[in-house]
Amino acid sequence: MDTAFALQLLVNGLMIGAVYALIASGLSLTFGVIGIVNFAHGELYMVFAMLAYFVAGYLETPFSLSIALVMLTALCVGAVLYEVLLRRLAGKDFERSVLGTMGLAMVLQNGAIFLFTTTPRMVPHTLSYSAYTFGSVAVPALKLLAAALATAALGLVWWMLHHTQLGRAMRGLAQSHDAAMMVGIDVRAVSRLAVAIGVGLAGLAGAALAPVYSIHPTMGFAFIFKAFAIVTIGGLGNFGGTIIAALMIGMLESFAGTLGSLVMADTLSFAFMILILLFKPEGLFGRGVRI
Repeated sequence: MDTAFALQLLVNGLMIGAVYALIASGLSLTFGVIGIVNFAHGELYMVFAMLAYFVAGYLETPFSLSIALVMLTALCVGAVLYEVLLRRLAGKDFERSVLGTMGLAMVLQNGAIFLFTTTPRMVPHTLSYSAYTFGSVAVPALKLLAAALATAALGLVWWMLHHTQLGRAMRGLAQSHDAAMMVGIDVRAVSRLAVAIGVGLAGLAGAALAPVYSIHPTMGFAFIFKAFAIVTIGGLGNFGGTIIAALMIGMLESFAGTLGSLVMADTLSFAFMILILLFKPEGLFGRGVRI
């Protein structure tokens, strides 16, 4: 393999990993703060991709404005989701949260099939067939844009978690709800905001990737399983570990999918997850500390 080809695969892997990190990090943040694995996260990503299709395709809203509108809607949906469902499941039996969020996922998926059918749709964009060239490396313009948005959003959340009072409150809540309450942290408000940010990241992913991948009601199913593999490898609830694991999976898929087959790429990703579960069940970066 020559250097230029290897560099192309590396860049492709990093872009895939950035997209995976954007989807999986919302799942990780939600679990890290309130301790619930949101099985509806993939379907929320699907719903916001469809909303982006409606806003950009039917209303002909500029792409940048449609991303902002979808993400703002996602933040509001996240806050409502916490108050209506997740708050009532937090701290209860694990089975209740699994069944509750899986039920929501089925409602969203089948509701989308009823309303929009299973016909795939695409959001048209002037850059759909454009690519930028950096030396010997060619990068599709829309994938580069999605990766840049993912990097900016994840960097902003990382900065918030480590350099703001709100972030310190979320990290404290992740360690112990009782201790957080004793030092005066508003558990309900901080949890609501954490869920809103997690769903907001799913909304950003849905809007940013709407012109890249076809949109259909079952699209969230594939992404949520990949997201679960990533957060398992990185350490469930570990925000930084999730990002690193997503980049690792992205590069693994890029090299395996090109040098082997696309089927082999998925096989290796989930085989890697099984090995982690067997030999390091807390994840590569688990450390027993969430976010």
